[in-house]
Amino acid sequence: MAAEGAAFLRARGRTLTAFRQDDEYQWKGPFYFIQGADPQFGLMKAWAIGDINNGDDEWGEEIKLAEQAVQAINKLNPKPKFFVLCGDLIHGMPGTQRRKDQEQDLKNVLKNTDQDIPLVFVSGNHDIGNTPTRETIDNYCKNWGDDYFSFWVGGVFFLVLNSQLYFDSSKCPDLKQAQDVWLNEQLAVAEKHKCKHIIVFQHIPLFLRKPDEDHNYFNLEKSVRREIMEKFHKAGIKAVFSGHYHRNAGGSYRGLEMVVSSAIGCQLGEDTHGLRVVVVTDEKIVHRYYSLNELSSQGIEKELLDMLAKQN
Repeated sequence: MAAEGAAFLRARGRTLTAFRQDDEYQWKGPFYFIQGADPQFGLMKAWAIGDINNGDDEWGEEIKLAEQAVQAINKLNPKPKFFVLCGDLIHGMPGTQRRKDQEQDLKNVLKNTDQDIPLVFVSGNHDIGNTPTRETIDNYCKNWGDDYFSFWVGGVFFLVLNSQLYFDSSKCPDLKQAQDVWLNEQLAVAEKHKCKHIIVFQHIPLFLRKPDEDHNYFNLEKSVRREIMEKFHKAGIKAVFSGHYHRNAGGSYRGLEMVVSSAIGCQLGEDTHGLRVVVVTDEKIVHRYYSLNELSSQGIEKELLDMLAKQN
């Protein structure tokens, strides 16, 4: 059980222990990873009956969907470098009665992921609360590893951020300040090492379609957003991948691509339950959202596979 639990706690000391950093600074050719978001065990029933706060007493549908996602990923050849889940792992908010059962059921599914495909976890609002506290963040970290961290894979620098600290840090302003200081340090490291690309993972999108769109529940407040977008642009960050919206969306800001992926779990729009395949080449980052059925039955399309084979 200890080894099994370790798969969920690889983010420690603000890095990901799955990769040896010294081996990963150099570009070694194209690779790909899988991005998923919002398995959110419990939301489908709660949404269906119109009781978001207390209706999450069943999550059998989400279990099946998460199992399908893991099975699809395990069949892929070549294997992805990692599988990142961009938040809202479960629906039960901190302190609610069904939370522990939802977390355990999700772990029981995810533990079947091929051990050669590291799991990367991003905290969402349902994982640490809409207004997080030191306690809710500490509880998350005990279950899923650090709430923000960085790691290198094949010359590409990845940053996992706690976007809830940008949404509402009123109960833990010191933690937001600590992430801000750490992020500036990380961007300085990235500049020093002249990495091939920088990619960010966070739960809440900066914006859904346009950088200057109005603030709502599904994006960040405009002044906060502007500051982050400008910082990311200056640092040369290529893409931000997020979830939260339960629909596919996205846009760009001065060369920074904002990618919003729909959910493994409950859909709030017209998209299908799915995963995003992200191919990283020397020059660009190419991605496509696949339905779970499509990825399970057909795998990755030839065009993307050809990109992976091109320079290896």
